Amino acid sequence: MSNALWNPTTVGEISLPHRLAMAPMTRNRSTPNGVPTELNAEYYAQRASHALVITEGTQPNADGQGYLLTPGIHSEEHIAGWRKVTDAVHKADGRIVIQLMHAGRMSHPDNTPHHRQPVAPSPVQPAGEMFTLSGPQEMPVPRELSTEEVAATVDDFRRAAAAAVAAGADGVEIHGANGYLLHQFLADNTNQRTDRYGGSVDNRIRFAVEIATAVAEEIGASRTGLRISPGNPFNDIAESDTHDLYPALVGALAPLDLAYLHIGNHGGDDALLYTLRRLWPTTLVLNRAGTDIATRAKDIEDGIADVITVGTMALANPDLVERVRTGAPLNTPDFATVYGGGEAGYTDYPTHTA
Repeated sequence: MSNALWNPTTVGEISLPHRLAMAPMTRNRSTPNGVPTELNAEYYAQRASHALVITEGTQPNADGQGYLLTPGIHSEEHIAGWRKVTDAVHKADGRIVIQLMHAGRMSHPDNTPHHRQPVAPSPVQPAGEMFTLSGPQEMPVPRELSTEEVAATVDDFRRAAAAAVAAGADGVEIHGANGYLLHQFLADNTNQRTDRYGGSVDNRIRFAVEIATAVAEEIGASRTGLRISPGNPFNDIAESDTHDLYPALVGALAPLDLAYLHIGNHGGDDALLYTLRRLWPTTLVLNRAGTDIATRAKDIEDGIADVITVGTMALANPDLVERVRTGAPLNTPDFATVYGGGEAGYTDYPTHTA
């Protein structure tokens, strides 16, 4: 294993003891009102030895919820719940950022407390079904956000970032990937707007750049990261111009001097990855899903990435860092329990010393 993986580094103002971080993963263990619980705190604290813990997607406003039992960060109750989590992680000598995720059209009214129609850049119905308490249901045609509502959503992200810091987080990661709201504005199949947020590449990147700018102004660029997934078709996304779109986006974000850019699910398009690496001035975090640790660590050695993230390996191995250091075998993820309630497949994975 490359020694580069274990070199300390700094991401913005966050000092990391090594470069093996935990990727964000939807967990569905919060209360129906989106409040993290003691179980959430235990889960994240167990994994605090990762260089950085990036939390599950957390809705910045009520319309941002897509799935059942996901957390929010837009009320005092949410702040109090997240404080339990951040305190537990810090007590275990960890570092944690809260990922701000607005699901946009990837939602169903039955999954939200207000039962409203999902919102999106354009009224384009997503393919597939959404799991609800009554079973899988077809996702409805979303309501198009007005130009004024887009600006209001930017302000919601700003307030959510401030709330995350008030809850004790070391920073936030803005979710611009995987087919959720920011990605829906970027992609030409989901963004059919005719105002200043639609049409040209410069218009389609505007929403993401405005959110990143607002968050950086609110909590500091050194506490702000952003995640993208160029060309990722997840959640019925189809991008026809990734080699124009993402260099334009990254180029527009670069002057903000954000703490990091997190690239995941880039479809194996390493030519685009290398272009974005050259354009990005600060820490680049990379997730090569489906590959082993040695493959990911080589990206650090080769200068492609500064930090790597892992998802299911971190889920199934709370002590992944120690296992990798010592060459211990890894637990196998129990996918049947990944999105279930309770401890099974969440906090009950054994450590290698158990």
